[in-house]
Amino acid sequence: MSEGRSITDQARHIKLVLFDVDGVLTDGIVQIHADGTESKNFGIRDGIAMVWAQRVGIAIGFLSARLSPTTPHRAAQLGVTLVYHGVQSKLATYEQILLDRGLEDRDVAYMGDDVVDLAVLARAGLSAAPADAADEVRARVHWVSTATAGRGAARELIELVLKAQNLWEGVISAYLNEPSIARTTPS
Repeated sequence: MSEGRSITDQARHIKLVLFDVDGVLTDGIVQIHADGTESKNFGIRDGIAMVWAQRVGIAIGFLSARLSPTTPHRAAQLGVTLVYHGVQSKLATYEQILLDRGLEDRDVAYMGDDVVDLAVLARAGLSAAPADAADEVRARVHWVSTATAGRGAARELIELVLKAQNLWEGVISAYLNEPSIARTTPS
């Protein structure tokens, strides 16, 4: 599904990258503990890429049908304020996000992994899936990551967007030119 435009061209327009949570930002496994609490595994490299994107002006958001206390907690760690979880309709919520932020479909990249994501994936300007997404999803998105869920798929999408918008070298440069204590401490 490419609609005649290259992935790079689609990525140039992205202002917001939305992610499903379970099965995209995590490996899809939820551990339920004896006390009723739960835990999930989030990829650190995915998280740092979200921080970089936000630093250069690309908004990041979470859109999940599952209500989970770990979702807003992880979002807060990353400075992500656009968090919708426990939603009845991903499409209705997506449409509300567009309305609230003054965005069009072409301004949004969305990564989902299962059939519950198909309606939003069909609308997003750049639809994406982790390598281990459901067959029905991988067959319908613009781009499929080489990485699996919770193990770099989100990072790969963010890097794609940043590179298409000529922002990636600025991220790298910020670390290459980071001042050391020795250079900033007066003699």
